[in-house]
Amino acid sequence: MFVDSMCDKKIILSLFLICISGLLFSQTEKENEIENVTIQSVKKYKNKKENPAYAIMQQVWKKKKSNGLLLHKDYQYKTYEKIDFRLDNIDSAFTKKRAFKGLDSIIFKYNDSSEIAGKGVLPLFITESVSQTYGKNNPKKERKDLLAIRNSGLNNNQIVAKTVQNMYKDINIYDNTINYLNIGFTSPVSTEGFAVFDYNITDTLEVNTVPSYEIRFTPKNPDALALKGRLYISKDKYNVMKVEMETNKKININFVKNIATNLEFDNPDDSTFIPIRNETTLNLTLNDKESAKNVIAKRIANYTNYEFDKGLEDAFINKIVIPEDESITKDENYWQDNRTEILTQSEQNIYKMYDELENVPRYKRIVKTIEVLNSGYLHFGKWLDVGNIFQTVGYNDIEGLRLRAGARTYFGKNDMWRVQAYTAYGFRDEKWKYGAEAKYMFNKTNRFMIGAGTRKDVLQLGVQLTTDEGIMTRSFASSSVINTGDNTSLSSVNQTNFFTSIEPWKNFQFRLDATQQSITAADPSLFNISYIQNGILKNKLDDSRLIFSLMARPGAKFSTYGVERYEMTALATNPTFILKYTKGFKDIFNSDFNYNKLQFYFYQPVIFGNWGRLFANFEAGKNFESLPLALQNVMPANQSYGLQRGVFSLMNYYEFVADSYAVLFLEHHFNGKILSQIPLIKKLKLREVAFFRSGVGSLKQGSMNINASNMTLSAPEKPYYEYGFGIENIGFGNFRILRIDFNWRGNYLNHITPNSSSDVRKFGIQFGFQMNF
Repeated sequence: MFVDSMCDKKIILSLFLICISGLLFSQTEKENEIENVTIQSVKKYKNKKENPAYAIMQQVWKKKKSNGLLLHKDYQYKTYEKIDFRLDNIDSAFTKKRAFKGLDSIIFKYNDSSEIAGKGVLPLFITESVSQTYGKNNPKKERKDLLAIRNSGLNNNQIVAKTVQNMYKDINIYDNTINYLNIGFTSPVSTEGFAVFDYNITDTLEVNTVPSYEIRFTPKNPDALALKGRLYISKDKYNVMKVEMETNKKININFVKNIATNLEFDNPDDSTFIPIRNETTLNLTLNDKESAKNVIAKRIANYTNYEFDKGLEDAFINKIVIPEDESITKDENYWQDNRTEILTQSEQNIYKMYDELENVPRYKRIVKTIEVLNSGYLHFGKWLDVGNIFQTVGYNDIEGLRLRAGARTYFGKNDMWRVQAYTAYGFRDEKWKYGAEAKYMFNKTNRFMIGAGTRKDVLQLGVQLTTDEGIMTRSFASSSVINTGDNTSLSSVNQTNFFTSIEPWKNFQFRLDATQQSITAADPSLFNISYIQNGILKNKLDDSRLIFSLMARPGAKFSTYGVERYEMTALATNPTFILKYTKGFKDIFNSDFNYNKLQFYFYQPVIFGNWGRLFANFEAGKNFESLPLALQNVMPANQSYGLQRGVFSLMNYYEFVADSYAVLFLEHHFNGKILSQIPLIKKLKLREVAFFRSGVGSLKQGSMNINASNMTLSAPEKPYYEYGFGIENIGFGNFRILRIDFNWRGNYLNHITPNSSSDVRKFGIQFGFQMNF
């Protein structure tokens, strides 16, 4: 276990990240816990049909797809949202810690012990927002306009507020699965509910003047990742009127002690039951001890001003509205008129506290430090960033120790243009590398953008099939230090790129790249890409090409709209589709080959209720002409001991090359579903991961004939596959970030691996650190 002082320092750092930089990992606890209400013991029924609650829930299931907003062609409503963070369990010893020196006279005068009896509470952060939602059914479309936003201590900044908001997902109680922090919980209204919960009718009462049944639900397995609480079902229409639910005590979620939600519904007419309030609270902690400091984060959303069937047009719903900071900054009168939830004294104190802290030098230094840790850049003056500091040191077998320095222009998060550059030096090959890129965005609504860049660097071309055309992406060659075998199959790439892109529809991008590149082996004595053309042996490949890409990412959310956006991935379950066509032109800038390439990429995370979460990648591609090694599709490999998704863990670099290929990567995280059932083992809170990877391809005889490198090319004409399992959530208390994977190679066990001094690896172990719930 961590000692108290270490735990406190980590909590303090996390709090400043939450309050200032937006690196949150939270959502909440409920102060008036359901457990505090005394309820009679649960009655067990041998057969669910004997349970009177079963007949009621059958009627609820019949209604689930034909009530509320689904009854209308279109709808609109207004949302007031308030999210606040507070630090719980404050005592006098905590207030005297050195971390607060110079700030204590301001921070701790706002201590509050009135809301949670017997505990000191320190207000930390609050954000308020008002938005207007427009939607249509059949097919489902929705648009949400931000009307106003207000943050404590953060002027002109949407990043933190939107980061906080995107940690909370609106809950549809009628869904079979409720998504908390990308962990699926079975909904108490799920058609599978009787397999997970015991239901008992405990009372009848009025909810918003509607006579309703009170039904208590509790998990059948007390060790399962499940909810408990009460449902209130209207007696005449069998609609959900209210829900009170929270996680059980043995919750196995990192950094989270408890999650609780209250939902309320109303019926403005006899048939429409609509949500009017959502209160979700999460209790964050790094320590299981009762005395540990907890971050209590609460979100309250009130839904008002409902209107239905106003004839909203598709063009109106599809319109993208990106507000300027100035237009959504409102005065106190606006908030008085539009706030549907009165601020408590503790919440008012948060605004007061940050107003005073803004002029404290020590506070400004802390803010600066957190900003550097968040972005990786040191900011100088009005527009210069130096970094990324996390990419300063690297290592590979060709360059040896590699040092990198870079810089970029940065006026603000919503910059419409940006210039960035880097230089690097390898102490073994004694060569300088560099890269530079400039981008300009003409229109923030359709994101019409142009850019150009150039780089000369050492790259590992055998780790990715559908490549990122960006110049400033980090080279995989220098991103790993501990490897199995050697990593000498690196290429020296001198590349120039021009691109333009546009998003005519939200999250649907067209991009056109024009690229000229020269590729040689980084060290020809260890690895070469030689090929024969017209009877001539060549060691250098010149390539000029156009790449047309279509990318669709329905549901993706971003906190900024500038030329470089910060994506909200906390609760993302949206898919990614990429279709890419590449045309190579011979004799343009001395290019060596005419060719055509077509590629398709698909990625989808899926939540399977309390059975966990699946990550699925599928990719297929084809070269229509015979091509040399440097332009071929290389099955992506990972010879490092570090974890990396979307690559084959037991394949060596360039082991398989293909003109045509298809690959599939499946990785399922069970969230402890299996290990939580095993006595003693379940106390360790470990979680299991299972994965399967497969690739198949073919290689033309012409492509093999062109090859004159120091390796024999082969394709996995019989599908190659590997599989294995991992153990994640290894650590102490609520701080569990280590994962270890065990990989087995399924076939090609005697395959001759090119450019490798060792046999194929039939078994391998990889490890890594991951920060997730």
